[in-house]
Amino acid sequence: MTDTVSRRSALRLVGGAVAVAAAATGGATSPAGAHAPGGPGPSAGRRVESLLARLTLDEKISLLHGATDPAPLGQAGYLPGVERLGIPPLRLADGPAGVRVTARATALPAPVLLASAFDPELARRYGRVIGHEGRALGQDVLLSPMVNLIRTPYAGRNFETFSEDPLLTADLVAAEIEGIQGEGLVATVKHFALNNQERDRESVDVRVDERTMHEVELRGFKAAVDAGAGAVMGAYNKVNGTYACENKTLLTDVLRTQWGFEGLVMTDWFAAHSTRKALTAGLDLEMPAGTHFGAALKRAVRDGSVAERYVDRAVRRILSVLDRFGLLDGSAPPRPERDSRAGAAVALEVAKAGATLLRNKRGTLPLADGSIAVIGQPGSLPFISGGGSAHVVPDHAAGPLDALRARGGRVTHALGEDIFGKPLPAAVLSPRFDSEGRRVEAGRTWSYDGTLTVDRADEWTFVIHYSGAPTIRPKVVLDGKELFPLVPGWGEYFMGGYVTTAADGMSVRRRTVAVAKGTHKLRITAPGGDTGQRFRLRRITSATRAQDVAEAVRAARAAHHAVLFAYEDATEGQDRTTIRLPGHQDALIEAVTAANPRTTVVLNTSSATSMPWLERTGAVLQMYYPGQEGAAATAAVLFGDCDPGGRLTQTFPFDDDHHPVAGDPRRYPGVGGTELYSEGVHAGHRWYDAKGERPLFPFGHGLSYTSFGYEDVSAHWHRHGLDVRFTVRNTGRRAGIAVPQVYVGRSPDLELDQAVRVLGGYRRLALDAGQRQRVSVRVAPRTLSSWDADRHAWVLGTGRRSVWVGASAGDLRLRTSVEVHG
Repeated sequence: MTDTVSRRSALRLVGGAVAVAAAATGGATSPAGAHAPGGPGPSAGRRVESLLARLTLDEKISLLHGATDPAPLGQAGYLPGVERLGIPPLRLADGPAGVRVTARATALPAPVLLASAFDPELARRYGRVIGHEGRALGQDVLLSPMVNLIRTPYAGRNFETFSEDPLLTADLVAAEIEGIQGEGLVATVKHFALNNQERDRESVDVRVDERTMHEVELRGFKAAVDAGAGAVMGAYNKVNGTYACENKTLLTDVLRTQWGFEGLVMTDWFAAHSTRKALTAGLDLEMPAGTHFGAALKRAVRDGSVAERYVDRAVRRILSVLDRFGLLDGSAPPRPERDSRAGAAVALEVAKAGATLLRNKRGTLPLADGSIAVIGQPGSLPFISGGGSAHVVPDHAAGPLDALRARGGRVTHALGEDIFGKPLPAAVLSPRFDSEGRRVEAGRTWSYDGTLTVDRADEWTFVIHYSGAPTIRPKVVLDGKELFPLVPGWGEYFMGGYVTTAADGMSVRRRTVAVAKGTHKLRITAPGGDTGQRFRLRRITSATRAQDVAEAVRAARAAHHAVLFAYEDATEGQDRTTIRLPGHQDALIEAVTAANPRTTVVLNTSSATSMPWLERTGAVLQMYYPGQEGAAATAAVLFGDCDPGGRLTQTFPFDDDHHPVAGDPRRYPGVGGTELYSEGVHAGHRWYDAKGERPLFPFGHGLSYTSFGYEDVSAHWHRHGLDVRFTVRNTGRRAGIAVPQVYVGRSPDLELDQAVRVLGGYRRLALDAGQRQRVSVRVAPRTLSSWDADRHAWVLGTGRRSVWVGASAGDLRLRTSVEVHG
C-alpha cells in the first residue's frame, strides 16, 4: 500500500535526526547504556578491538552460537567464552515473569497483569526484581521482555506480553528494561518482529505494509532500543517473505540504520535458517547451538562465500555488550544474594495493582460479613503462571482458599469442575490394578492388557498423570486407538501450567472420547526410562461432572457470598481455539449464579474471555496469572483492603465472531502459510472504533470501589507536544485508584487512513474520598504523527484535532479540540 501526504505546508517530518520525546506518562526513554554499568567509551572500544584482533577464527565462531553448559543451572541457553583471553561465558535465562532456572525464584504476576496497572514506575520496579534475581541466580542475559502486541485473543502468549496498544506497550517496556539492566542483567527484547501468534509461528509469512509495521508493532521495539536494551531476539516467523532472523529490512535497515541499535541480535531457539544470508543481514548469535553459525560458517569463511568481516562485525557487537556490562574488564559488581522477601513484596503489589474489576452490581464487592462458598479447583490450588518459558519455580504458593479462610468466618469449598479426574473404580477393570499409584523402575517397562467395562454410554475424559518426560509418558490404547499420542511441535515441550501440572508436580494430559456401553479393550505400556516413572490413570464422566456441579450449587445456596474461580491455561507453543472458558465452566457459572446472585467470578485466564453468563453475576474480577502472591492479592481485593486498580490493556469482545481477526482466516491464522495484517493501523481498540463495534469491555475499562468525576479539560500545543489538562475528583466515600486516559482524533491535514482516535497518554491516580486533582498529560509529537512510507519518516499530523478524556476507550467523559502546528 502506498501512503500519500497532503502538500499543505503545515506538515513537517518528525524523526530521523530529530529526537522525539517518548510518552508523557512515565515512558520517557533514556540513552543506550545510561542505566547499565560499564557504559561505552573510548577505552571500551579499544578493549573490544584488541580482543577481536587476538581471536582465532575458531574462537570467533565459538562466540556466535550457543553450546552445552558444562555446569548448567537450568537456564535456557549458554554461550561459551574464550578463557585464554578472559572472555567469560554467558548464561541466558527465560524471564517474562521471573527468572526461569532450576532453583526457586520470585514468581511474579504475568506481564499482562503488570501492564494492567498502567504504571511505568511499577514496571521499572518489576524489572529490578528480575534483574537482581537473575544476577543472584548466576545469569547474565534475560530473554525478556516480550513486547509483541496482542493482535488476536487466541495467541497463546498474550499473558506474556503487555497490551494491544503501541503507546502503553512502549512506555512499559522502556521502564522494565531500565529496571532489569540497572541491576546489571542484559535485557533481550523479543520477538522481532510480528510474532503475534503461536500457531504456525515457525513458518507463517506475515505480510504487512511499512506504515502499519512502524505505527503499530514496532513502537515497543523502538522504545526498547531507546531505553538501551542490550539484545534483541529475532522471531520465528517470516516478514514479507523473509524469515525474521535473516531479514535485512528489519535487522539492518530499521534496527541498526534507522534506530541506531548497537547491541547484539540473537535468534529465538532454533530460529536460524541460513548462514550467509542471516549473518550478512545482521544476525549475530545463533541459539541454542551452531547448526548454521558453527562448522557451516567456518566452511563459508574458508571457501570465501562469507567475508570474515561479517564474522568480526558480529563478534564485535557481542563483545561490546559484554564490555558495556563490565564483563570484560571485571568492573561488573559482584553477584548479589537473593532477596526473596523484597521480591515477594513487589509480586504482591503488582498483583493488587493490576487486579481489574470488570463488573460489580448490587454491592457484591467488597465482601461483607457472612459465609463464603469458594467454588472451583483454582480456588483451592495456587494458579501462579502460564506454561512454557514463562513458568517459574516459585519460592512458595498458596491457594485462595487458604487466604480467604485466614480472614476468619465460615468458608467452604466445592470442586465445581474437576480438572485432574477421579480414580477409576476397581470394578470396571479386569484384571484389576492400582490405577492411582503405579511405579515403574528405571530401565523396566510395565504393561497391562485387560478390559474396561462401563454400564452406560457416556462421554469420558481420560486423565493421565505421569512423572516422566513427554517422550516416555505411558501409552494408553483404548479399543486400538491411542488416547495420548505424542503431538509434534512445541506443545509437547512447553508444559508447567496450571492445567498441565498436578498438585504433586506430575505432568497431566487429557483426552475426551465417547465410550459406548459394554466392554472395551484397554492396553497400557509404561516405560521406566532412566530414572523410573510414576503414573495415574483417572477419568471424568458426565455423572461425576453432574455430582460436582450439584455440590457447588448446594454450597453456593447455603452461603451468603459465592466466589467462583474460573480458569483458562495458556502456554507458549500453541494458541487457544476459542475465547470461551474451557470445559464446562460456562454451565457451572450459570448454575452457581442462579443459586446465588451474590456470586463473584474470579478469572485466572490469559487473555480476553467471552462471558455469556455475565448478567447473572454479582461481580467479575480479572486476575490473569497472578504469581506466587496471587492468593493474598486476590483476597485483599475481594475484601476491599485495596482498590482494584487495574484497567484492561486489551479489548474484550463479546464472542468469537466479533473481534479484529474474526471471520477472515487470511488475517488469522493465515491461508496457505501467509497471514495478512490487512487491518492496517486499526489494531486493537482502534478497530472497534473504526467498525463502530461495541465490545464486551473496552480497552482501559476497570471499576473502582469508589466513583470519579472528570471536569474542566483544556489542551495546548507547543513544539514539545500537546499538553492536556483536566481535573479528576473522587466523588465516593472511600479512597480509590483512577486511571484517566487521553485520546486524540485524526489529523485533517493527512490524506491517510487514520485511526478514529489513538491513546495519547494516561495517569494513575490515588485519590482520597472527596479529593480532587488537576492532571496534566503530555502527548508526544510521535503519538500525533503518522509514518510516511514514501519518505520513510514520521509526519506530524497537523490541523485541528479532537481530544477526549475518559475512564476507558468506551467511556469518554470530556472533549475539546486543539490546533496542532508544524
